[in-house]
Amino acid sequence: MRKKVTVVGAGNVGAATAQRLLALELADVVLTDVVEGIPGGKALDLLQSTAILGTDAASLGITTASGDYSQAANSDVVVVTSGFPRKPGMSRNDLLQANYNVIKDVVGSVVKSSPNAIIIMVTNPMDAMAQAAYKISGFPKHRVIGMAGILDSARMSTFVAQELRVSVENVHSLVLGGHGDTMVPLPRYTTVASIPLPELLPKERIDAISDRTRNGGAEIVNQLKTGGAYYAPGAAAVQMVEAILKDKKKILPCGAYLEGEYGIRGVFVGVPVKLGERGIEQIIELKLAPEETAALHKSAASVRELVDVLGL
Repeated sequence: MRKKVTVVGAGNVGAATAQRLLALELADVVLTDVVEGIPGGKALDLLQSTAILGTDAASLGITTASGDYSQAANSDVVVVTSGFPRKPGMSRNDLLQANYNVIKDVVGSVVKSSPNAIIIMVTNPMDAMAQAAYKISGFPKHRVIGMAGILDSARMSTFVAQELRVSVENVHSLVLGGHGDTMVPLPRYTTVASIPLPELLPKERIDAISDRTRNGGAEIVNQLKTGGAYYAPGAAAVQMVEAILKDKKKILPCGAYLEGEYGIRGVFVGVPVKLGERGIEQIIELKLAPEETAALHKSAASVRELVDVLGL
């Protein structure tokens, strides 16, 4: 029997996530939204694409305005993308209270319909929303995970590959911290064909790439004007789903609830974790330089500010 993944939110990010899940035949997909007709129409369109793609995974769309998630019951993984998108000039923090209200309703319904699921939080501000999901759900911390580090690291890898004119497959970047302006790109842990990035680029070019990485989401928002990124976020979420459903034990940068790791306690922060069938199976602690540790603590403090506003 195929696994079952529910994608909450049938907007651009949710639809991109669902499409990739089906194309890779990772699971049957339930696409949900509070707007009548949108999830059903998109799910039917996706289902018809499977005959062309050659996959037998199924998709179903349901409207959840009433809070009825019964058709999504017993999902193995729930990817939460619902909420309000960022607009030009809007920070992730501006989204805080509005999306918290959305997440409260969603997570409460998910817990009832899929009590053994693993939750992957994509909704922004992601770190704070992951913390909200953790507190509201009552799930153990290894079953609530934030999606951000993979996306931020992918953006950095893209910019490094462009700068060096090499295959992006050669580049392995690492970005830690909160998903926002205080994220922490780590050039020392970024390699190109196993060569550390500082051996290939001067500091000023690395700094420019790091700055562009921090502003990667805003750069896309400013060009689109009516929304944010969705192809790369969808791909990042699916990489996490695949690691979980296939029990790959893959080490990926994800939002995790820390209880002393890296000297941080009681907050979600992006760090390397081992992802498998239980969710987060291990938090990997890197040996950071003092300035890297300071930057990570600053990022965690910015997340804590949001969490405190929400009373979490």
